[in-house]
Amino acid sequence: MTLSPYTGAGSAHDPANCSACLRALRELVRARRRGCGLDNNKRRHGVRRRRRQADANRQRHRDEDTQNKMERKCIYVKYTQNLKNLVRNAEGEDSSAQTERPKTLFEEIRASVRHSDEQDRSFWRPVLPWGGVYTIKAGRKAISCTPLYVKINLNNTCTIDGFLMLLYVILRENETFPREVSVYLGKEFIEHFLFLMDSYNYTTVKLLWIWDKMDKRQYRSQIHRAALEIDLFGNEHENFTKNLENLMATLQESFCTSWDCPARLQESLQWTININPPHGMPHGDLIQSAVDEFFCPKIVLCKEMGCDGQRELSQRIFCHGPPPFVILNMQLWKSEELAYIPYYLALSDRRYLLEGATLFNKEEHHYSAAFQIDGCWMHYDGLRSNNLVLLNKPPELLLLSSLVYIRATEK
Repeated sequence: MTLSPYTGAGSAHDPANCSACLRALRELVRARRRGCGLDNNKRRHGVRRRRRQADANRQRHRDEDTQNKMERKCIYVKYTQNLKNLVRNAEGEDSSAQTERPKTLFEEIRASVRHSDEQDRSFWRPVLPWGGVYTIKAGRKAISCTPLYVKINLNNTCTIDGFLMLLYVILRENETFPREVSVYLGKEFIEHFLFLMDSYNYTTVKLLWIWDKMDKRQYRSQIHRAALEIDLFGNEHENFTKNLENLMATLQESFCTSWDCPARLQESLQWTININPPHGMPHGDLIQSAVDEFFCPKIVLCKEMGCDGQRELSQRIFCHGPPPFVILNMQLWKSEELAYIPYYLALSDRRYLLEGATLFNKEEHHYSAAFQIDGCWMHYDGLRSNNLVLLNKPPELLLLSSLVYIRATEK
């Protein structure tokens, strides 16, 4: 009798062979289970590693955000309690000195001008010196932030120093101007600014301007050896003029004659007064002509895409009426074009008087300022030891960065 191929010895149904197959299957299952276990462990370790990395990234981002916002969290926020503490600290330190020195800084400068002689024409002490160091006194309520800094160093402050000096002289010399300028810069800011200048707290004055008026993107800051380094290197019109809120805001409307113009009605709003040198050599005063060109109505070709019409520009006007003072940006002018500087300026149906100017040294990339007190010119340069000097004659305004005019009193 022949054996069936399905039941005989050596077939798959042979009991011995079946046992061997079962053992092989069990080993295979165990091996796969071990492999899956290793894979699962690898997956779990990979997930944990990625989670740790994500947590580390989030922590790093939080640290960076903390570092970028440490001024706001620790001292800086617009008129927060910490910023007021700076002013209160200055008030406390100067409370005794106020009884001994009732005069304001402006009154002392004016007195020095009246009693000056040829041998000594500089003010008796430095005023608003370049840079600045502010030390934070750590006590029971020490600043708690990461990283910790206990000192603030200011560098390249000439981009705001000259204008801060001019602003102080303008506000102290004209009784009604502090109230008017308060509408734009804030009453509390003006009060703190004048008090700090009169108390010789010049570093705090600069911090007040930086943290209250400037945007974080307008300066560079970093922590270095437990000190906050603030660098104001740049352009004074970016750091000061553009931060005067809407004090010099002007509006000009325009209308295109073409019905096919995609934007027939337009409004041009500008926050500063940038005057360009006039083309050719117009008769009369060049600066007055440039100001008239900036404010006067005119007809120009429309610049809209596909439009061949003419655009009629209306008279440019101040959005909030004639301001107490104006700053003319003169950066585009060459020295040979400024042989004559007008002491009077007709602007928006009002008369403005020359108060001062800021000067720019291209070789040193440094700003200084000149201004008038009682008809006498003074030169301010924060880098000098005697940084406020009475001049024998009006300065030669050859390296002009700006001209500052104040509104004349109506009679």
